[in-house]
Amino acid sequence: MTPETYLVAFFILLFAYFLRGITGFGSSLIAIPLLAHFMPLTFVVPMVLVLDFLASLVLSRHTHLQVRWDEIRSLLPTSIVGIVAGSIMLISLPREPLLMSLGLFVIFFGLRYVFNVHSEKPINRWWSIPTGLVGGFIGALFGTGGPPYVVYLSHRLHDKTQLRGTLSGLFLLDGAFRLVTFLSLGLLIQSDMLSALLLGLPVMAIGLYLGNKVHLGVTHRQQLAIIGCLLLVSGGSLIWKAWLPL
Repeated sequence: MTPETYLVAFFILLFAYFLRGITGFGSSLIAIPLLAHFMPLTFVVPMVLVLDFLASLVLSRHTHLQVRWDEIRSLLPTSIVGIVAGSIMLISLPREPLLMSLGLFVIFFGLRYVFNVHSEKPINRWWSIPTGLVGGFIGALFGTGGPPYVVYLSHRLHDKTQLRGTLSGLFLLDGAFRLVTFLSLGLLIQSDMLSALLLGLPVMAIGLYLGNKVHLGVTHRQQLAIIGCLLLVSGGSLIWKAWLPL
């Protein structure tokens, strides 16, 4: 990696974790597609997974009182099933059709949030079953399993602090299980992984700190608009990646 690459990676991670500090999610949605321009995807996904897990630890320390554990308990069992299935199919599954479908799905919901046309009525908790399966499955395959969880929880929770806290708690547990799975596959034991993580940690911390300051002045409607923009970016990047060899 050249000094220019390190500089670009610095700003990508700073921006990604600044948004994570505001909304409680979104770092992998921003960081993975952009970093994949400069690094192999098999390196980027586990690296960002470790940083995301540590970010969830940090945010959970400040938001643990706002976590709705009842919502997490309903998502976690099927999420684990999805992670196992996604990890098993990581090598053999044709990714392009799945990326395209997920990208269109995410863009659809992103537009609803940006233009405030989504329903405020809470959805039934039975939707946690497909949400957990899809979120865990996509997270294991592409490192971007957040959108299904965000779509579901934002229809269940209308307090911005509860939403951010619950997302952080969910990503903490989801990330821990993915870490174990990736470690068993050898994805975390790569050359330069440790140095990349050591360089990324202070960038992550600065981004989270700045984002948390901004979060305090953001309304629930503004937070949903930010989430919508993140979903649009994520969906667009997934469709873009579907057209390129992975």
